[in-house]
Amino acid sequence: MSFHDVRFPTAISRGCQGGPERRTDVVVLGSGFEERNSRWANSRRTYNAGYGVKSLDDLHAVIAFFEERRGRLYGFRWKDHSDWKSCVPGAVTTALDQVIGSGTGALATFQLKKTYGSAYAPWARDIKKPVTGTVKIAVAGAVKTLGTQFTVDPATGVVTFLAGNIPATGASVTAGFEFDVPVRFDTDKLEINVSGFHHGAIPNIPVIEVRL
Repeated sequence: MSFHDVRFPTAISRGCQGGPERRTDVVVLGSGFEERNSRWANSRRTYNAGYGVKSLDDLHAVIAFFEERRGRLYGFRWKDHSDWKSCVPGAVTTALDQVIGSGTGALATFQLKKTYGSAYAPWARDIKKPVTGTVKIAVAGAVKTLGTQFTVDPATGVVTFLAGNIPATGASVTAGFEFDVPVRFDTDKLEINVSGFHHGAIPNIPVIEVRL
């Protein structure tokens, strides 16, 4: 998939509108009862970058970014200011935030994950675009050192333990991190009325998550 490893301007994405979307089929039976079926195993996030554009300089920055991505052709990183850490937004990440696997004594690679919910139907989201330098890892509660005991691929979110540091059987592997959402523009055409913008009109600049 064509992807540019660059983040959309965070000052603009901070003011944007959007969030997760799911697809559920709901059939109402003649009795009034419902049958519900989830069409997607995972949610997909959508945003409107137009809500974050507050000045003509912001608008120019978005146009430049749009042109370099060739519209819908190339994906890019997006910081979702409501959900960008392994912990709640107001807390500091730790190596114990999220369980990402359990050691087998031989398994060396683990995918970064963030789990939502707990008791009823928790959902584990694969984190494919961690922010470089933010990933913290612990095995059985013992914090590990990046570069000497493990590495992280920022393009895939895969953690690899180096020789001599493979997690033992049954050892809990946990992680803390910051992350971006892989997205693309959901249009090949920006329609912007500058006179309307001066009067408070919000340009429509749709952005949608891509599955990697």
